[in-house]
Amino acid sequence: MPVGNVYARRLAVLATSAALTVTGLLATAPAAQAAMPTPVSAATARTYLAALTVKAEGSSSGYSRDLFPHWITQSGACNTRETVLKRDGVNVVTDSSCASISGSWYSQYDGATWTVASDLDIDHMVPLAEAWRSGANAWTTSQRQSFANDLTRPQLIAVTDNVNQSKGDQDPAEWLPSRTAYRCTYARAWVHVKYHWNLSVDSAEKSALQSVLNGC
Repeated sequence: MPVGNVYARRLAVLATSAALTVTGLLATAPAAQAAMPTPVSAATARTYLAALTVKAEGSSSGYSRDLFPHWITQSGACNTRETVLKRDGVNVVTDSSCASISGSWYSQYDGATWTVASDLDIDHMVPLAEAWRSGANAWTTSQRQSFANDLTRPQLIAVTDNVNQSKGDQDPAEWLPSRTAYRCTYARAWVHVKYHWNLSVDSAEKSALQSVLNGC
């Protein structure tokens, strides 16, 4: 066999071996971290924002978190909080009652990583009290329950507990994530949720959202 053919065959074997090695690495690599549902694009968010009713924020009179039943059972022994923790974490291990006993969670709001589930809150992107003042006061309890446990829209996300508590029920005119790289996603998600649930915005809130979205 000519020397050139021998070298050609050796190169082919090496290439095939390298390809198999890469394939094996890809097959055994850990899955990418899951996340909340992807919000609409910035362009769509701008369109949605323009369509939202703009009016002064309503009263908190009569509001109670109990009017938004959560966390409800989602599947088996898992409630909404436990479902989001499993979704948003990496290598999450749960016990027989679905409580997360180990794993790793990256908080998009502040860039912190946690390995104990109790260090995380499940944030309502549009807070329950904010929703109440924006139209949810007129909803049925069933509608409010669906809103408070909405896994289909970008409404629920696992974040550092004290960061979530500092956000409270503030809208984007009053509070935005300290991690600026996430603000575009945050504004897109906020508008996505408000549009789907037909909630109003006040003028300062709309201006703040426009400012963020225009920079996306």
